[in-house]
Amino acid sequence: MTGRPSDFTQAVADAICERLAGGESLRCICDAEDMPGKTTVFRWLAANEDFRNQYARAREVQADTLFDDILDIADDARNDWMERRGEEDAGWQVNGENIRRSQVRIEARKWMAGKLRPKVYGDKLDIDLNNKVNFVINAKPMSEADWLKEHGTDEDQ
Repeated sequence: MTGRPSDFTQAVADAICERLAGGESLRCICDAEDMPGKTTVFRWLAANEDFRNQYARAREVQADTLFDDILDIADDARNDWMERRGEEDAGWQVNGENIRRSQVRIEARKWMAGKLRPKVYGDKLDIDLNNKVNFVINAKPMSEADWLKEHGTDEDQ
């Protein structure tokens, strides 16, 4: 019995980063018997600058993979409808549970992609040098006046 790897090898580091880039979580990767534990990976990251850089690039690619997953989930309509076979209510009905689960999956991936690559997938706040703040909500610019109309001021509270 060999046990989990604890000494750094480039082959194991490559496998970890490849799986991260493919969208797997570090926890799932480290749960495999042939992979080091998370503590070991964190120790390797602290001690090895090349691995740290490789890991950072893998996390950036992971954000792109999550973005691709969002499109796949949104486009997948399988199981969005269920057939009802009752005598009085035969036909098709919306499978709300499947649709809600898809929404949760999309939101989780959007959040994670935004954290992994905030400049690409994160929410943006545009501040110009004229002491004006431009709010960008759902990629639609909103002036400060429009924002105040929509959300009110402290005095309105």
